[in-house]
Amino acid sequence: MLKPLNTVTRELISLDGLWFFALDTSGLAEPWAGPLQTALEAPVPASYNDIFADQAIHDHVGWVWYQRTVRVPRGWKGQRVVIRVDAATHEGAVYVNENPVARHIGGYTPFEADITQLVAPGEEFRLTIGVNNELTNVTIPPGAVYVDSLGRRKQSYRHDFYNYAGLARSVHLYSTPTQHIDDVTVRAGVDEGTGVVDYEVLSHGPALVHVQLQDASGHVVAQSDGGSGVLRVPDAELWRPGAGYLYTLIVQLRAADTIVDEYNVKVGIRSVKVEGDKFLINGEPFYFRGFGKHEDSAIRGRGFDPALLVHDFALMKWAGANSFRTSHYPYAEEFLDYADRHGVVVIDETAAVGLNLAIGGGVHGNALEKSFSPTMFNSETQAAHAQAIRELIARDKNHPSVVMWSIANEPESVEEGARDYFAPLAALTRELDPTRPITYANEHRGTFSSDVVADLVDVLSLNRYYGWYADTGDLRAAEVHLETELRGWQEKFGKPIIITEYGADTLAGLHSILDQPWSEEFQRGLLDVYHRVFDRVDAVIGEQVWNFADFQTKAEITRVDGNRKGVFTRDRRPKDAAHVLRARWTAATARAEGNE
Repeated sequence: MLKPLNTVTRELISLDGLWFFALDTSGLAEPWAGPLQTALEAPVPASYNDIFADQAIHDHVGWVWYQRTVRVPRGWKGQRVVIRVDAATHEGAVYVNENPVARHIGGYTPFEADITQLVAPGEEFRLTIGVNNELTNVTIPPGAVYVDSLGRRKQSYRHDFYNYAGLARSVHLYSTPTQHIDDVTVRAGVDEGTGVVDYEVLSHGPALVHVQLQDASGHVVAQSDGGSGVLRVPDAELWRPGAGYLYTLIVQLRAADTIVDEYNVKVGIRSVKVEGDKFLINGEPFYFRGFGKHEDSAIRGRGFDPALLVHDFALMKWAGANSFRTSHYPYAEEFLDYADRHGVVVIDETAAVGLNLAIGGGVHGNALEKSFSPTMFNSETQAAHAQAIRELIARDKNHPSVVMWSIANEPESVEEGARDYFAPLAALTRELDPTRPITYANEHRGTFSSDVVADLVDVLSLNRYYGWYADTGDLRAAEVHLETELRGWQEKFGKPIIITEYGADTLAGLHSILDQPWSEEFQRGLLDVYHRVFDRVDAVIGEQVWNFADFQTKAEITRVDGNRKGVFTRDRRPKDAAHVLRARWTAATARAEGNE
């Protein structure tokens, strides 16, 4: 799905701002049929949970309603008019006046509707968007809704981050010509120094396709006619980690000498390949240094904020990071746009977190039933998971910063049913995009001797917490057990290994001269242990600390105001561990660049 842009043939209007807001408890059978009877106003984009200082809104399970009026520009006469929702967590329904126009399940990918026949240029219409936060065993991520002893609807889930909901990303109205470009797919690579850009354009209407590839200075370096083809760029400037050089592919629909529609795609020419136990970008070994993150901040919850985006990238650069994983869902596309421009490497992950009955909220245990079964994570769950993969790749396929797809985080991987569940999903991911490696983030019960799906992926991504959940407080034992396990993975599979999570909860300001969990010194000491082991195991090609910053979780006695594994606090103040990472990672960068 193409991100809406302003071009010479298209116009884009942001509908961000304050919308009328109501919980679906008003008794109205069809809240979209007229003006919402409410005094509440909610900001878009933002999660609604923490906005109102109201427990009932914070804890609400079910539908909520957003509404505003929108005026279609007078100049859009004869144009196609589209409403686009960047995300509605976890289910969205869109109404134009009394008319349903779109419904979408999946809280982190966009959806849209052609509303041309329902609106008129120069006139207003009432736009209502319903958002439902309910999770079930057949949603991605999964959960369960139940009624407690007081008759209240409650939501349970197994992922260790708060179930923020609402319109957390932007809403837009945009126009295109009636003959228009529907989709563009770009697959760029390198052939003996020559950049190769394979493109495919899907369009609506009889107009002919013409493409031009321009360099960063605006010079045309290649062009072609037709809906698909290959552009070759001798001595191409490559997109590299730390140097996000971008070309622009200008796609035009033409009738004679008239441009009927135009859409522009940023293109980074680079190659990605797994070879033995190495991960190669442009033929050179790449070592991942960075974080697992969350779209999380005070008040706005998961709501997109450009100021926070820029600040988070600045902090990652300060720490010497070169990568991050979109744990545990696709982030707003603005994150990937920024990563493209600045040469930051991304592991892009679906929202398939919590597919594991033996783990929840960071606490490991034994399940009383199978995770993959007709009554739990079943064929319907698998179908929803497949759709999540399709939508992730459809949205993010053209981003050069995305070098790998992660199809799940910490799923059950030791049950026999896990292979039947994941083998078709791995095959689907490769079919949709044969140019990028795939992975999934493995939790500690799936060892090199018990995991039944690790052979399906190209890179072994391991989330490990020796010294925290295992060997708690015992860093000497943690070092031995971590190294023993990593060497086992290396010897059995011979694949690259990224430690996609490691860390310890840490209360900023708590200090100790002992190995005391929750102290800043313990967090530093634990990171030092892991780094020593990483440096001794050749197959380790990456380290991504859990987590970049403290984040909110559901209320539990094991969490004090959320998960505190961040090396930055939730308001982005550094703990001591941030300085440990900065010293290690900036020195590694200097060595790689030959400046040390």
